[in-house]
Amino acid sequence: MTDNRTGKHVIIAGGKTGGHLFPGIAVAQALEKLEPGTRILFVGTDAPFEVNTLRRYGFDHRTIISRPIKGGSMLNKAWSAALVGVSLLQALYILVRFRADFILGVGGFSSFALVLAGRILGRRTAIQEQNAIPGMTNRMLARIADTVFLTFEHTRGLPLNHKTFWVGNPTRQPEISNEKAPSATLANVNPDDFLVLVTGGSQGAASINKAFTDAVEKLEHIEGIRFIHQTGKHSEDEMTKFYKNKNLPVTAGAFFHDMPAIQDRADLVVARAGAGTLTELAIKGKPAILIPFPYAADDHQTANAKNLTDRGAALMVADKELTGDLLCELITDLKNNPEKRQAMAAAMKKTAMPHGANAVASHILEREHDALKGGN
Repeated sequence: MTDNRTGKHVIIAGGKTGGHLFPGIAVAQALEKLEPGTRILFVGTDAPFEVNTLRRYGFDHRTIISRPIKGGSMLNKAWSAALVGVSLLQALYILVRFRADFILGVGGFSSFALVLAGRILGRRTAIQEQNAIPGMTNRMLARIADTVFLTFEHTRGLPLNHKTFWVGNPTRQPEISNEKAPSATLANVNPDDFLVLVTGGSQGAASINKAFTDAVEKLEHIEGIRFIHQTGKHSEDEMTKFYKNKNLPVTAGAFFHDMPAIQDRADLVVARAGAGTLTELAIKGKPAILIPFPYAADDHQTANAKNLTDRGAALMVADKELTGDLLCELITDLKNNPEKRQAMAAAMKKTAMPHGANAVASHILEREHDALKGGN
């Protein structure tokens, strides 16, 4: 049978959280720009965040059965292991039906079966690791994937070599619906306002929410200060009601789809230390107060944050030490010290690697790219 395709067929596998999903979206956008004939299919979970985000960005999406084996009872582990066989069969079917040329795993357990199926079928494969300490899935896949892309030069257990490349974390462009639209979230922010973005990531963070609500009533008396607070869906109603009742200068929401524009405008960011967030802040050169998620696998967020604090680009507060008073003190100090903020911003900018998405996409398309930095 004649294959009359005009471009490569690429599967991007994994997702569920923004930290895994957004780098995949960034690579997909770069592929479309470099080679418009490329066909792209995301394969992952049926998590509402993943499904809805990919719909907003305009990418096709399929789901497979997958569960992490790590943690839980022996019975749960045995059941999860049994599902690996089911997910592998699903993955093989999807790869053959889609006629995939390349499979890129971006993390999350759903990527395991797709990359493994790609190797079984003799397709080109790669994984993209966002964090300074790899998760279990990517630790396993690093042994079988043809290529490994790293966000951090020094990633535990993954030294640079002939198949491992340090390219930074691929960074997405605005979604289709917001590409030319002004940010509605910034409508009430004045040009001279000192804007603080507070976010616990796409899922929110209860400890950051609690500390910030304790701090904001003291901070709101400071002239010219305003806040945007991404609360996560579970806290949105409570936080929104709290700010409204007290008439505080805070715009709150579960998730902001115009986050790139908000980051551009922010003078200071208070955030977790997920690799996606840190990459976007580095490219934009934003000073930050980082509160690593203490229960992240192998405490990788602390390792991510330390990569920046060691360079003077950010301040780090352990989650267990976070209080409203401390957060108030740090925000006030940075607002009153523009020179300190500028130094942090410059240091943050120096860590940026803005060409990660193009580097990965160029590799998939079998093109040379200057950003590929491997080792011997």
